[in-house]
Amino acid sequence: MLVATLNLWGISGDWPARRRVLVDGFKALQPDLVAFQEAVRTDDYDQAADLLGDGYQFVQQTEREDDGRGIVIASRWPLGWTREIDLHLTPRTEGFACGTLIAEVLAPEPIGPLLLANHLPSWQPRFERERELQAVAAARAIEELAGGADAHRVVVGDFDADPASASIRFWTGRQSLDDLSVCYRDAWELRHPGEPGQTFTPANPLVPASDWPFQRIDYVLVGCSDHGGPTLDIAGCERIFDQPVDGVYGSDHFGLVADLRRPG
Repeated sequence: MLVATLNLWGISGDWPARRRVLVDGFKALQPDLVAFQEAVRTDDYDQAADLLGDGYQFVQQTEREDDGRGIVIASRWPLGWTREIDLHLTPRTEGFACGTLIAEVLAPEPIGPLLLANHLPSWQPRFERERELQAVAAARAIEELAGGADAHRVVVGDFDADPASASIRFWTGRQSLDDLSVCYRDAWELRHPGEPGQTFTPANPLVPASDWPFQRIDYVLVGCSDHGGPTLDIAGCERIFDQPVDGVYGSDHFGLVADLRRPG
């Protein structure tokens, strides 16, 4: 099972050129599950459907930015229930469509049903307090919906925080927050130990600030069972759209794709 995540940066910049890079890239990649952040959906345009084409079912965030940006889940397989978690938890979160989309994916055997969440918390560097609250709200909803530690849970997205932050340490089982603890395996960390893996970096000329404090901010996380390891084997994790095509980068973020498999 290939799971991809990418912040699309809406239709900013040279969108026709970026679109060609993204359409060709996803056609070659052929992911089974996709999570987009900052994907535009209006009465006239559905960016996720435009980029992926036929063969996917979509779950769209209802609360979106004024220009239609929001988060999306796309699946090649049928979807069961879906939930949207509102992450406007303090006054400082107003004015940005932060949220978490959760979907039951009815994947075939040998994977079987799984829970996929697309998480987009507050982006401002000073808002780690909000990201902590948002992580707890999302994780609590996921745990309640999953129905047990052995259920397959995959959480992906633009977390706007690096691995040293409290919110990411919470997701990866290194600390508790608000009387809750969870443990998800960071796919990049597992497959590329010690490698920085930046996804929002001045190496990409579309990144607006060369001194942005957090650079590895996009993640694929796989839930662990009470026996310790992730419920799905993480066979691989790579960056996507991290190289220009004819001088064009697909987005201001580099994305990730993870190869997840049934253990054994």
